[in-house]
Amino acid sequence: MTEPDIDPAIIRSRLDYSPIVKRPKLRLPKGERIAVWTIVNVENWSPAGAMPRAVLPPPMGQPLLPDIPNWAWHEYGMRVGFWRFLEVLGKRNLRASFAVNGSACSVYEAACRAAYAAGWDFIGHGFEQRPMHRVEDQAKAISDTIAAIIALTGAPPRGWESPGLTETLDTLDLLAAAGIEYVCDWCLDDQPVTLKTTTGPIVSVPYTVEINDVVMSAVQGHRSDEIYKRGVDQFDRLYLEGKEHPRVMAISIHPYLTGAPHRIKYLEMLYDYILSHEGVAMLTGSEILDWFKSQDPQD
Repeated sequence: MTEPDIDPAIIRSRLDYSPIVKRPKLRLPKGERIAVWTIVNVENWSPAGAMPRAVLPPPMGQPLLPDIPNWAWHEYGMRVGFWRFLEVLGKRNLRASFAVNGSACSVYEAACRAAYAAGWDFIGHGFEQRPMHRVEDQAKAISDTIAAIIALTGAPPRGWESPGLTETLDTLDLLAAAGIEYVCDWCLDDQPVTLKTTTGPIVSVPYTVEINDVVMSAVQGHRSDEIYKRGVDQFDRLYLEGKEHPRVMAISIHPYLTGAPHRIKYLEMLYDYILSHEGVAMLTGSEILDWFKSQDPQD
């Protein structure tokens, strides 16, 4: 399979280069230094297909279907780990942004309804957990995801996180045309930025590949306490810099990873550390979007 020829100018044309130190200063609602948001990712991994990620390599290096060990690893998160997240966040009066596959709204209906009851902010996360490059009809997948979330919550999602943060050159345009207002795929700034599409602007709300348990635990294989250690270091620097220019910190977690018994206490420790500081706004993705749009001179 040959790789397509992609003109980098097409991607760069989505936004202007803007050094953070040269921008007009933003102000968080109460003058806070930093906005922190949590993204809980809920995905539907089909037991009939290859798993998006694996914890256990196949015997003798020969992939097998069904891949029960790795599917069950993920399924544990939805049966047990998710409910730990609900408890940890609820005890601290925190609301997450809920990045959910459209198909998961029915497969894991009880979890999705619990997220809705907790006041979490729903974000589209693809209809199935597969790269956007492998989706035959992206527009349909986007509309099906929006419809599934409307059926469960009564309202369309305002945000979108593509599976694996994948996009084709058309994805942003299709999302904007479908009414999506912000995306998480462009991890290139500590403040929201405005991206251009064929139907008008869409906002990139700062997401993370750093304080992200897929990267830390599933890819890099760090110890259970990495989310706390790295999260504290990330927060400390952004909090310091936020005195001059407010910053946004994302914490991205998955039930089958940080929801595991040996990791969950480190998430609790991270939240307690963050909450011990003054000048912190604990927001959802939609709240960050509304704040930014109220400040952004481009709107």
